[in-house]
Amino acid sequence: MSGRIFLLGDDIDTDQLAPGQYMGGGMKALAAHCLETVRPGFSQQVQPGDIIVAGTNFGAGSSREQAAGALKALGVAAVIARSFAGIFYRNAINLGLPVVVAGDISAVRDGASAELDLNAARLALPDDGRVLELQPIPENLMQILDMGGLVPFLKARFQSDMEQTR
Repeated sequence: MSGRIFLLGDDIDTDQLAPGQYMGGGMKALAAHCLETVRPGFSQQVQPGDIIVAGTNFGAGSSREQAAGALKALGVAAVIARSFAGIFYRNAINLGLPVVVAGDISAVRDGASAELDLNAARLALPDDGRVLELQPIPENLMQILDMGGLVPFLKARFQSDMEQTR
């Protein structure tokens, strides 16, 4: 995956990702207002393949899966953060949005080009030649991501199980 970096701070919560006042408008409305309180214009600037890099506690707040869904709807390729709220992390995986834990992100610059290799758990920053080592995503979660999320993963698994019982 390659794209631009959108660098965010700590404690980006689900209300900033999917503002509650737009919940009735569906995913299109939520995506249009994603991160507008911390990064005005984000939904107009982000392009498919871009990568969010953030500090600690990304996705804190409510359990609304729409927070990860809004990022996916905008084409965000992955979120890399120092740490994630547990419910957001699993919601993202279930929706097929890669979320990766990073150690030191001080070398990452907003707007920089980046290349993410999920299998190698590396984020390359070609503008300055740096490579950040990331925590590998566990194999069972990579399988879900590879299938595009939990629902496609389960459909394929159930189909395989049914074929084996015939």
